[in-house]
Amino acid sequence: MKIKVIIACCLALLLYNKAVATTLKIANDTDPVSLDPHEQLSESTLQFSHLVFDPLLRWNKNGQFEPRLATKWERIDSHTVRFFLRKNVAFSTGNTFSAKDVVYTIERLKKSPDFRAMFDTIDKVIMVDEYTIDVHTIYTNPLLLNIMTYVFPMDKAFYQGQDQIIKYGETFASRHVSGTGPYILAERKLGSSMELTRNPNYWDKNSVGNADKVVLTPIRADSTRLAALLSGDVDFIFPVSPIDIERAKKVSGIQLVTLPSTRILLLHMNQNRRKEFQDVRVRKAINLAINQALIVDKILKGYATPAGQLSSDRFLGYINDLEPEYNVDRALKLMKEAGYEKGFRISMMAPNNRYMSDEKVAQAISAMLSRIGITVDLKTLPKAQYFKEYDNRSADMMMLGWQSDTMDSNNLFEFIIACPDANTGMGAYNASEYCRPEIDADIRQANREMNPERRLRLLQQIERKIYDDAAVVPLYWQSLTWAAKGNVNINDIVNDQNYPHIGDLFIEE
Repeated sequence: MKIKVIIACCLALLLYNKAVATTLKIANDTDPVSLDPHEQLSESTLQFSHLVFDPLLRWNKNGQFEPRLATKWERIDSHTVRFFLRKNVAFSTGNTFSAKDVVYTIERLKKSPDFRAMFDTIDKVIMVDEYTIDVHTIYTNPLLLNIMTYVFPMDKAFYQGQDQIIKYGETFASRHVSGTGPYILAERKLGSSMELTRNPNYWDKNSVGNADKVVLTPIRADSTRLAALLSGDVDFIFPVSPIDIERAKKVSGIQLVTLPSTRILLLHMNQNRRKEFQDVRVRKAINLAINQALIVDKILKGYATPAGQLSSDRFLGYINDLEPEYNVDRALKLMKEAGYEKGFRISMMAPNNRYMSDEKVAQAISAMLSRIGITVDLKTLPKAQYFKEYDNRSADMMMLGWQSDTMDSNNLFEFIIACPDANTGMGAYNASEYCRPEIDADIRQANREMNPERRLRLLQQIERKIYDDAAVVPLYWQSLTWAAKGNVNINDIVNDQNYPHIGDLFIEE
C-alpha cells in the first residue's frame, strides 16, 4: 500500500511540474534573419528550426543518431535508404504530416543556394506509401544519414505555390511558418524579440520539456547579455564572452556549461579582388604573421584551440603535424621575395556579434598584419548586415566561422574551398575565390567513397593541399559556453553543434 502511495505522489508531482506554466527567457547575440529554414545555412536558422520544426533525425549528446520524424531507416541497396516516418503528427496549421511533406522538403532543399551542395547527392525521393520514403542517391554516399539531420519537413499544403527562396528577401516563407516542432511562433519583432508558445499537440509525449513559453531576445553586447542574466531579466544566455566567464563563475545561482566544438574560425583572402593574394608566398606570409596562440590566450582566455588546418581532430581529414606556425621574420622574407617588401593596403570585414569576441580578434589580426607591411582598413558589422556583404564578397579579406554540417571534413571543403559554382552550390562560402579543379575532384570522390581507409587518405590529401597552398588562414576552433540560472537544466540539452534542444529543457520550480 505504501508503494502505491509513493508512486501516486511521484506521478502527482510530475503532473504538477508539467502543469505549471513556465516561461523561458533566452538572450542570444542575434536572431535568425528569416523564418525560412532553407534561406540561409546558419547557426541561428538551425536553432530556430529545432524550435518550430522537427528533423527526420538528430544527433544526441553521445554523437549517435536519434530518431525524430523518421522512426527508423534501413539500407535497401548501395544507392537507396528507406525511411519509415512517424504517424499521428500534425503541423501547427493542423495539416497532417506525411511522406509527401518530406519529398517536398528535400526537393526544395535541392533548390536552395545555401543547401544545394549538401543535397546534390540525392537523385530522387520516392513515396513508398503515406509514411515511407526511399531516398535514392546518384552515387554511394557515406554521409547520407548525416545529411538527413538537415531535413526539417515543411508543411507542403501551407507553403506550396508561394515557396520561393530569396536570400534576405521578403517572401511568404521568410515571414510565415508551419512546423511540427515543440513550439509555435506567436509573435516576431525583427531584431527585437520573438515569442513562441508550447505546441499543445506536440507528438513527443515522452519529452520532459516544460517551458510553455519561450521569449528570444537578441542582445549584441556580451556584458549587457550577462547583466541581463545576473539581474534575472533572462534565464539562459549564449554566448558568454571569455572575459565574463570568470565573473559569472563567482555568482551564486548561476551555472556555466562549456564544450569544445569543431567550429573553425578562418580568414578568406580574395584572389579575384587582389592580385597579391594570387601569390602563394603572400598567402603564406599572412598565415605566418598571425599569432593564433596569442589570440586564443589573450583575447579568448583559452576558450578555443589554435588551428593550423580546417579539420578538427574529430574529423577524418585531420593531420597530426599541421600545427599553426607564427614566424614574422620568415613572413617578411616571403613578402620581399614576392616583390612586396613595402607592403600594401587591403580592406577587411568581420562581424561584431556573430562569433566569440570577433571584433577584438579582427582588430588584433589587423595589428599583426601591419608588422609585415600590410595596412588593413577594417570594417565590422552586425551579423545581419555582415553576411549580405560576405555574399557580395565586399572586402579583400573576410572572416568566417564554419561548423561542419555533416560533422565531417568534406563539408568544410565543399562549402569554403571548392571552386564557386552557383549551379551546384559548391564553394558557396568560398570568399577567397580560390579554385583548384583537382581538389574539387577529390571532394567529389570523398563524397562517394565508402571505404573508410581510402576516404581518410582522400580527405587528408585535400587538407594537405590546402595547407601547402595557404588557401585560407585557419585561426582556431571555438569553444562554446552557455550560462543559465541554477534551476534551468541546460546541461541536458546543449551540444557541441550549438543547437540546444529547448523542447526537452526541464526547468525546476
